[in-house]
Amino acid sequence: MSFTYIAYFLAWKLLGYLPEARAYALMNWIADQITKRNPSGVQRLRSNYLRVRPELEEPELQSLVREGMRSYLRYWCDTFRLPLWSRDEIVGRVVVINDHLLRDALAAGKGAIVSLPHAGNWDHAGAYYCQTGAPVVTVAEHLEPEKLFRKFLDYRQSLGMEVLDASARSLALLSQRLRQGRLIALVADRDLSRNGVDVNFFNHPARMPAGPAVLSIQTGAPLLTAFVRYLEVGIEITFEPAIEIPEEGSTSSKVTAMIQESATRLEGHLKEHVSDWHMLQRIWIDGDFKERE
Repeated sequence: MSFTYIAYFLAWKLLGYLPEARAYALMNWIADQITKRNPSGVQRLRSNYLRVRPELEEPELQSLVREGMRSYLRYWCDTFRLPLWSRDEIVGRVVVINDHLLRDALAAGKGAIVSLPHAGNWDHAGAYYCQTGAPVVTVAEHLEPEKLFRKFLDYRQSLGMEVLDASARSLALLSQRLRQGRLIALVADRDLSRNGVDVNFFNHPARMPAGPAVLSIQTGAPLLTAFVRYLEVGIEITFEPAIEIPEEGSTSSKVTAMIQESATRLEGHLKEHVSDWHMLQRIWIDGDFKERE
């Protein structure tokens, strides 16, 4: 049994059963200690935030990074506690803006695709829709060790989601679910593989997944964008209208145009709420980026 698995398992037990105020206070303290140590993930978060807010001086940027790490550790605290929340807590701690955009899309019978970033708590958002009549289908990247991956699968399934393992077959399975009228939610703000789509993101080249646009073009299901941010208690989910499929051009050019629109919309949200963007990894493909072989 790996150290990583043991650490997650113990955190699940400890933070799940501590009084709420103490659990979140502990995670804030841990976040502050990590920020002070300044490991590579924090350094990457700082450089990512600086791309979004280039006007910030160092003291303001450092404060923003501290907020970002607290938001990131709040996500993990939620993760370890969410299975113990009642339905009233899951639903009552969510505010949705433009909920009708999603509900109307689902009512039309073609299913719906929601593309969202690593921001706020997307698992809580998924649990909310599972509890309010729109069960979520999503995809999970395969983690190591295998026991940890299985635990996260069990966790999301316990919230009511159907979780598909990311593989060559996942796109076909997602298409099948859409034809059944289902809701597909995909965290889609980062893909550094050769399959990713190059976009202009805050005036620098970045790469994001093609999947949401490909699914929309193949099935006719609407592709909506959403942003999840933290409130003092709970989360706020904001939906924007479906991205239109271009009438002309190749499939590749249509995919690129749709993903660029998604990236442009994300820019608007991040300018206002960047500290809830948990991007501790590279997203831009300039500078010292090296293409994978």
